[in-house]
Amino acid sequence: MSVQQATAVRTLETERPEDVREAAEALASGQAVAHGFGHGRALTFRPDRDVLARVNRGRGRPADRPASLTTVPEHVPAAFDWTRLPDDVPRQQLRALIDELLALGPLGLRGPAADRVPAHLTTTDGGLATARVAAPGTRCPSHAFLGAALGLTGGTFLATTSVPGPGEEPAEPAIRILAHAAEEAARRHPFHRPAPVSVLSFHRTAGHTRSGLPVLVLERHGSLSADHIRAVAATHGFGLAPAARPLVPRAYDPA
Repeated sequence: MSVQQATAVRTLETERPEDVREAAEALASGQAVAHGFGHGRALTFRPDRDVLARVNRGRGRPADRPASLTTVPEHVPAAFDWTRLPDDVPRQQLRALIDELLALGPLGLRGPAADRVPAHLTTTDGGLATARVAAPGTRCPSHAFLGAALGLTGGTFLATTSVPGPGEEPAEPAIRILAHAAEEAARRHPFHRPAPVSVLSFHRTAGHTRSGLPVLVLERHGSLSADHIRAVAATHGFGLAPAARPLVPRAYDPA
């Protein structure tokens, strides 16, 4: 099936409650939904193993490749086992850092996985199961859709991945599209680029700064710059070890 055929379904709008409900019902039935997510797009779906495998195959990826988790802001902490942080990472300072970064906009987080996270959505690093959350930021309009979908699925998390970029494999054909009626107005995060989210890891540290601060790892340099994250991290008592290079910005087609 061509990309044009795959996206021929009527585009729904985030600002219409009936469209949000229709998109949430489609997700609950097993379809993937492409929707606005911070400054970009995400493909979000039920976190079930069979749905993950179908979406991965539609992306040309291994069927068992873990996706990120996504959820509404109040459930983000539930993805992580905060008792398994590195000994040199103070929990309250880390939580305050995460809250500030999410207030700025979309963000990815990797930390020790909570027991409630399904094993097929975790990645093992040094013998520790980790979970990655991709959150659209606390002010993103997509939370209406995510909340409705969680209400119908009865869970705490959904699974999400990026939509295909130019030249990439098309997404699976069973897909709904939930767009913003005014795309630029919905992208209300002035410090972010149109790229996949930057990912901050805190399940391990990269040593300490000269002043003794624990150094967190920027696993992926995406929509929020390393310099900006480093500056915010410093105010909460952390250093930052950046990823090698920033991701190239993407052009996201509202259609």
